[in-house]
Amino acid sequence: MQEIHLGDITVEVTQKDIKNVHLSVYPPFGQVKIAAPNRMELDTIRIYAISKLSWIRKQQAKIKAQKREAAREYLTKESHYYLGKRYLMKVMEHNAVPTVKLKHNTLELYIRPETNTAKRKEILEEWYRTQLKELVPKYIAKWEPIMGVKVNDFGIKKMKTKWGTCNIEAQRIWLNLELAKKPAICLEYIIIHEMTHLLERNHNTRFVALMNSFLPNWAAVKEELNRLPVSHTEWGY
Repeated sequence: MQEIHLGDITVEVTQKDIKNVHLSVYPPFGQVKIAAPNRMELDTIRIYAISKLSWIRKQQAKIKAQKREAAREYLTKESHYYLGKRYLMKVMEHNAVPTVKLKHNTLELYIRPETNTAKRKEILEEWYRTQLKELVPKYIAKWEPIMGVKVNDFGIKKMKTKWGTCNIEAQRIWLNLELAKKPAICLEYIIIHEMTHLLERNHNTRFVALMNSFLPNWAAVKEELNRLPVSHTEWGY
């Protein structure tokens, strides 16, 4: 990987076996990346980046204006989200294994007395992970026959720059833990997006055409996902 510096903007450049240049600006900090063909000279890539400076700055401004969740302390009456719905947390102390229970409008966090904030966060995140591990296989099973692909495995992890990734060779997809907080259609969209990479590696016109055929309103869902507040601890698409 190489870097291009354009004033206060740093552009990460990766050259690979592709036909066209791909420029992306990623949440949450407006990180700029260019994927360029191996044959392209760095000076040519620099000129291309300069020609896109206005667009880059607009995208960075949009990302920086995006709402951020307030820092969470995991206390009673604090707001938390699951699949796009807001729940009020209710902290319950007990001398048993910590657990989380979802009620109609509340999210009950059962903890041992004197459990600190970091541990409370860990308990809730583990609950989110468990929920996704139950939900994701259902979406994969739904879309595999429609798309004509096979997902060998999936995983859930915290990611700082992406909602999901796909290991094409292993036929494994990875999903951002934060998706547990977003509407179900956003989770489904990211799963479809990553599964589409099993048919087309790059974000090219074929990829877009495939996405249009599988999920015609995907662009609107993507916009909704990227408009929703991102976590305070930061992790984009």
